[in-house]
Amino acid sequence: MTLRIAYSPCPNDTFVFDAWAHGRVPGAPPIDVTFADIDLTNGLAERGELDILKVSYAVLPWVLDEYALLPCGGALGRGCGPLVLTREPGLDLTGRTVAVPSERSTAYLLFRLWAAERVPGGVGEVVVLPFHEIMPAVRDGRVDAGLVIHEARFTYPSYGLHALADLGAHWESTTSLAIPLGAIIAKRSLGAGTLHRIADTIRTSVRMAWDDPEASRPYVREHAQEMDPAVADQHIGLYVNEFTAHLGESGHAAVRGLLTRAAAEGLVPPLAPDALEFPERPAGG
Repeated sequence: MTLRIAYSPCPNDTFVFDAWAHGRVPGAPPIDVTFADIDLTNGLAERGELDILKVSYAVLPWVLDEYALLPCGGALGRGCGPLVLTREPGLDLTGRTVAVPSERSTAYLLFRLWAAERVPGGVGEVVVLPFHEIMPAVRDGRVDAGLVIHEARFTYPSYGLHALADLGAHWESTTSLAIPLGAIIAKRSLGAGTLHRIADTIRTSVRMAWDDPEASRPYVREHAQEMDPAVADQHIGLYVNEFTAHLGESGHAAVRGLLTRAAAEGLVPPLAPDALEFPERPAGG
């Protein structure tokens, strides 16, 4: 059976999935890949349209009845959080227009938690833009501020922009937890055996990319054509880490911490106690 999967064309995702996508993982199920921006994959998950998806951790409360959180393949770490960018330093965001990559994104959830403390008057209009359009929109004055992710951490000075806030640093300083960004989910209906096969395949694909980084470069470059190769390498180094291979107890604690705090603020539905648990591997599987 060919599994339908969607992830972004960003370097961290193409690096992680390169070996699997190109049939180099022994015994892996074949996949049909769709490349999509995070706002689109979040929507696909809410509609239950594909088998495996890279989504925002923030969307999990709406999709975990149908999808299981895989314990690998995602983006979670430290020093890698979203930034709030403006044209002028120290801008008061009260009543201002802010561009975000998705209203279901982890970045926007972290922004709302930060803004509740730092912008008591509340921001103005929030507009959703593909993440690659956000910095130009701020630079050109079409929006007052932009919430950015991924390689924008390295490139925003070239747009003449200023970092008003590092939401990851704020999250880490107030919780001591890692920053949950992107998750890999798969349909529960595939069955526990297939879910474990998918997780094993992703772990192998990650390790193969680490063992031979040059093998993934053509795939990474193909889908990040406008990105400087050095920036792509920085991107991979920041977002593909030990949590990508194994979420572990500290990773799960970070995810539950974010979603529990957000639920307490009324920003997301509360999680069931076992919602983040991965099904047990079947006997003999």
